[in-house]
Amino acid sequence: MEMHDAKRIEIMIEQIMEKRLTDLLIENGVSGFSVLPVRGGSGRSGQWSRQGQISRAEGMSAVVCLIKPERLDVLLDVILPVLERHIGVVNITDAKILRAERF
Repeated sequence: MEMHDAKRIEIMIEQIMEKRLTDLLIENGVSGFSVLPVRGGSGRSGQWSRQGQISRAEGMSAVVCLIKPERLDVLLDVILPVLERHIGVVNITDAKILRAERF
């Protein structure tokens, strides 16, 4: 079975910025991504939990996508300005995929 190189990008972002980020992904040719709720975690400001929060602005989302390696630098240039003024973490890992024509 033939495997193809890809980059997996995971972006933790404030929920209020989720639509802006996903719109940018779509505008820049990312044909698929997943958005997952983040229930809690720990970071520079200490531990936090989604439990008890009543505002959409206080939650976090994880946006995950797979892209061809040659598209990485351009995509990062597009999404990093969204993160500059907001809480956000970007994690990039190497991945292997089947059916490369879908990316």
